[in-house]
Amino acid sequence: MSPRFLVVAVSDEPRLLIRKHVEIEWPEATVVDFKLDEEPPFPKGFAAVGYDAVVLVGERARAGRIESVLQDYLSRPEFAPIVYVHLDEAPNPPAPPHPGVQRLYGRKIDREQLVLALQRASQEQRHQRVASRGRADADQRYRFGDLTIRGHRCLKKLGAGGMCSVYLAESERAGRVVVLKVFRQVPDVSDKSIGFDRFLQEYEIVAGLKHANIVRIYDLGVADDHAFIAMEHFAFGDLRQRMKAPISHGTALWYVQKIASALEAIHSVGVLHRDLKPANIMLRGDGSPCLIDFGLAKAADTNAELTGAREIFGTPYYMSPEQGHAEQVDERSDLYGLGVIFYEMLVGKKPYLGNSAMEVIYKHKKAALPPIAPELTRYEPILQRLLAKSPAERFQSARELLDAIDRLNAAA
Repeated sequence: MSPRFLVVAVSDEPRLLIRKHVEIEWPEATVVDFKLDEEPPFPKGFAAVGYDAVVLVGERARAGRIESVLQDYLSRPEFAPIVYVHLDEAPNPPAPPHPGVQRLYGRKIDREQLVLALQRASQEQRHQRVASRGRADADQRYRFGDLTIRGHRCLKKLGAGGMCSVYLAESERAGRVVVLKVFRQVPDVSDKSIGFDRFLQEYEIVAGLKHANIVRIYDLGVADDHAFIAMEHFAFGDLRQRMKAPISHGTALWYVQKIASALEAIHSVGVLHRDLKPANIMLRGDGSPCLIDFGLAKAADTNAELTGAREIFGTPYYMSPEQGHAEQVDERSDLYGLGVIFYEMLVGKKPYLGNSAMEVIYKHKKAALPPIAPELTRYEPILQRLLAKSPAERFQSARELLDAIDRLNAAA
């Protein structure tokens, strides 16, 4: 099995150098970077058990900060062995030894010392894994409610809905924190479960797409007659939270551009999202948006078996007129939802409000688009086309929208 290492550091230069040394010694190795102060700390319970070793890089200017990180890791039961690389001369007297930590000193990284330390750490991790499996409470860390899902360690429950329970977990295979969605129960083959069909479809759609603005799927399986999906965790929250603070016009357009690119990818394989809203757009550490939650997604070329005849799914504030009235929808319906989000980011409120879902749905169908402030005039042509009542008057594809955004940026 190829070795896996997690490199935790503040600066890019030593992190990249360690990666280079590791890949020279183990060309097949997997090296995962974790940038301190740019990414949120590992949640409580995370133990890096999916790695053979953790390399922690300490620099003189940040010695106190790195030392506190080390103490945090050492306080976590079963945390992976640590190779602590101090980019400084050895202290006198030396730091006291601690089980699970090897300290390397020097202004430059000594590759031979690093490789030897990683070999020792990897051996220690193998022994640690064997001992862990033999503990009486070994199964408890893999418990998610009433079921056991091996390979995923439960960190905490995030919530539950009609179809799934959602947990924060550590994936031993992926070596990272994931969101684990657990389906209530796998139905019998004869049971035409709409919910289960949608659950499987969510995985099938996303797993086949490798796109920077679409959620990553790490695992799918069945445990104790329950299906589960392990997917990317977004510690920085969603666009709904981000929209509580003002968003610049340029940033709003950038968000739309990225999500339009994601829609182009799913539409290209014949799939509609059908529930586009700020809560289904997550943000990564670099600020880039990412499309999630394909639970209502539907293949564009299939019949209505999944949703039933004239059944409405989605969020009324962001529904296209045709979706709100249970009419035929296509990719232009997703673009309408994106238009509502764009309007909300620019104006600071949704275009249509009401005292009931049906009032909002009616306004999407009949009410004129509220006027926008003069400073938003340059965005009005895109808004008008995205939010046209008739699909024929909208952008006909995500690519057409992306081309319009390119022209708008070029004219700026």
